[in-house]
Amino acid sequence: MIRKLKSDDRQQIVDLLSRISNFKKVECEVAMELIDIAIIRPEQEDYNIFVYEDNGKIEGYHCTGKRPLTDGVFDLYWIVVDPEVQGKGIGKQLLKHSEELVAKNNGRWLLAETSSKDDYDATRNFYLRNKYTIVAEINDFYSLNDSMIIFGKYFN
Repeated sequence: MIRKLKSDDRQQIVDLLSRISNFKKVECEVAMELIDIAIIRPEQEDYNIFVYEDNGKIEGYHCTGKRPLTDGVFDLYWIVVDPEVQGKGIGKQLLKHSEELVAKNNGRWLLAETSSKDDYDATRNFYLRNKYTIVAEINDFYSLNDSMIIFGKYFN
């Protein structure tokens, strides 16, 4: 079941992020900053966070928000699936949910940024399998030899 984030979800998300081997400590801290903003200020609309829950256990989540200064561009800030349940279609369901949020809010684009490093091959393939295209690449963005690849899906 996909549902809106609740404050009691915080610790499960901390635990979930700690199991993602690709994420550095600082990346988990940034992810938690957005979680905390959504919990502390539930009326805000910048970070729309939805969790995938099965039998009381959070197995993934997405954070999607409208890009400031645009009239229809959204960012998929985070999409995370517990490594224990990857390959079961949870990521695809979360992505579809994010896309529905964008469409419901008259969005034209949904953008997702990721790393060019080899350990992000599965992430890049995930976006390609779900009909996203590479709309930009910025060389040496995160660090030397780690470019940012921006995937996008356009909604007519």
